[in-house]
Amino acid sequence: MTKSEGGGGEGAENELKPEREENENTTSNISKSTRPKTFVEVTIVGKDKEGIVADTTNYIFKQGGNIEKINQNVVKGLFGMHLEASFPAIDKVRMKSELDTLGNELKMEVKVHFHEENKVKNVAILVSKEDHCLLKILNSHIAGEIKCNISLIIGSDEKLKTVAESFEIPFFYVTHMEQSEAEREILKLIEKFDIDLIVLARYMRILTPNFVWRYPNRIINIHPSLLPAFPGAFAYVQAYERGAKIIGCTAHFVTEDLDQGPIIIQESFKVLQEDTLETIKVKGQLAEAFALFEAVKLFLEDKLEVNWGKVSFK
Repeated sequence: MTKSEGGGGEGAENELKPEREENENTTSNISKSTRPKTFVEVTIVGKDKEGIVADTTNYIFKQGGNIEKINQNVVKGLFGMHLEASFPAIDKVRMKSELDTLGNELKMEVKVHFHEENKVKNVAILVSKEDHCLLKILNSHIAGEIKCNISLIIGSDEKLKTVAESFEIPFFYVTHMEQSEAEREILKLIEKFDIDLIVLARYMRILTPNFVWRYPNRIINIHPSLLPAFPGAFAYVQAYERGAKIIGCTAHFVTEDLDQGPIIIQESFKVLQEDTLETIKVKGQLAEAFALFEAVKLFLEDKLEVNWGKVSFK
């Protein structure tokens, strides 16, 4: 018997070696493909000037990142850009420091947010006086119907502070005559708690573009009408006065255009002959709480995708 015919000779080893290498390479490729990616969101806001987009994207490419989305806007000389990129592996501390340096060089405000796949998301809830949407989310969280960290509740009024305390969630009262001043304080809190999702649970203040730009498709609002009809704060009154036969509410992502953001969930109910404005409001509140909860749940489960201003479900 020659070596090549035997099971343990040199020839047999040479014949088996390529197959072994192929198996090793396959295992390596599977490991790489299943390795969780880290997604980085970079938001840049400041006075418009040349070179901002080029400098930022060049930095991402040099770090081995892949740009997933990029959006920019200029309003009255104020530049806003939001960029999402994915990386196989990164040094978060170093990247944040380098992007801070880039922001100083550009004389722009740069915010960095890291999001790992399968990470439990941090949620901030903004409220005013009405508690129906807030209670639906908090009770659902306690019941295990949604998986997240409700990191804080921010109120433009102190009325719901006791609700937050009963659920042992930090409450911050933030109110200013100028919304821009309130937003500066809110932005600090959002960054401090590393928030992934902002929920407007009947928060009765209009967010400025300067705030909204920083969190595209990460702010969910509930509006008391079937958008795009009856915009504004008194939608149920408008619907009642005009004799609407079907009324509802809309959970949507917030954009700089009031009540015009991508629609996530809509709920409706029929107006009966015996209904009054008060009974319509009660029905509306139940629908609002359910629609907002469903929208938040879909977001937390990574089932929402926005393309060309329209929400699709994964």
